[in-house]
Amino acid sequence: MTENWLGRVLELEIGPVAHGGHCVSRVDGRVVFVRHGLPGERVRAEVTEDKGGSFCRADAVEVLDASEHRVTPPCPLAAPGGCGGCDWQHADPEYQRSLKAAVVAEQLERLAGITRDVVVEPLEGGPLGWRSRVRLVAGRDGRAGLRAHHSHRVVALDDCPIAVPGTLEVALAKRWRPGTELETTTDGDGHTHLRELSTVHGRNKSRQLSGGLAVQHAADRDWRLDAHGFWQVHPFAADTFAQLVREWAEAPRGGVAWDLYAGVGLFASVLAEQVGPDGHVLAVESGRQAVTDGERNLADLPQVSWREGRVEHALADAPKPVDVVVLDPPRKGAGRAVVDAIAAGSPDRIVYVACDPAALARDVATFADHGYSLTDLRAFDAFPMTHHVECVALLQ
Repeated sequence: MTENWLGRVLELEIGPVAHGGHCVSRVDGRVVFVRHGLPGERVRAEVTEDKGGSFCRADAVEVLDASEHRVTPPCPLAAPGGCGGCDWQHADPEYQRSLKAAVVAEQLERLAGITRDVVVEPLEGGPLGWRSRVRLVAGRDGRAGLRAHHSHRVVALDDCPIAVPGTLEVALAKRWRPGTELETTTDGDGHTHLRELSTVHGRNKSRQLSGGLAVQHAADRDWRLDAHGFWQVHPFAADTFAQLVREWAEAPRGGVAWDLYAGVGLFASVLAEQVGPDGHVLAVESGRQAVTDGERNLADLPQVSWREGRVEHALADAPKPVDVVVLDPPRKGAGRAVVDAIAAGSPDRIVYVACDPAALARDVATFADHGYSLTDLRAFDAFPMTHHVECVALLQ
């Protein structure tokens, strides 16, 4: 039986970055996933989680030999035992992007057998003040904050340097019933929307405290939608991805296109422009409110039709063949059933927008079983200071 190392302080040298906001080290034959360190550093790390087996987790609590890329975190809570919202505040922004690029490349090679150089590109606006939507929880003292990493413990906030300025002001100005969850959003016009989330008798309920209808701007359109529904968190992400979809989709005039996991139809609007009034765009989305918002926002584009439901079910009798497919699945990826359903439509081009490189790599491997290859890839730092990275892939 493996000795439990919880609380043990290890002196170790940190190895390569791994997916999830940590780096890898090895001690006595075990893998140690270390947060708050950087590759090549020598640190003292305290074990924070050990469930037995071949690995444990630790925080670098003292840096003995620092990386040249180490900087002072802009937030004092981005430290061992602090807030779990950020992963890389202790690295300079350019090096953060190189770490993320290494993770994307490693996932593609390990899970899809693809060797490819990856560059993670910054978005406009810099590494701070970008997060337009934040979910908070009230601690025992009633102050709103974020949870510590891998913990239910609430770390109270006075502010958050990665949040869009003003996003948290109302939520942090008062005390709440302990355990209350709050979601606050700043829209494209700078208006803040706040709602309270609760569970009553096993049912999720929400109460809008301010705002509720957000205005966003992307793809040469103004959008009005549920302030807490799906929209890219980074203010410049939606328009950046829409422009890339426009460049890569190349949907033919009069053609057929699918926008899967469509949200409110951001990419459907781009595809509709390309296929024109004689073409057809099928937008599939499982969220009822998103479909309602999408139908309202794209009412001027009758070539777009909507289906509410799971993608693999909605595609069973979808118009085929299809020329182009755009998909933006949740973090877990599309999965084999959806990939098989897409391949059955025989699209010439597939544009895949991914928020998780491991899920992307798995789905790319499944697409390869149907004869599709990865012909282009761009990666964007849409979540600076965190380990998250957004990729857009072109398959043909």
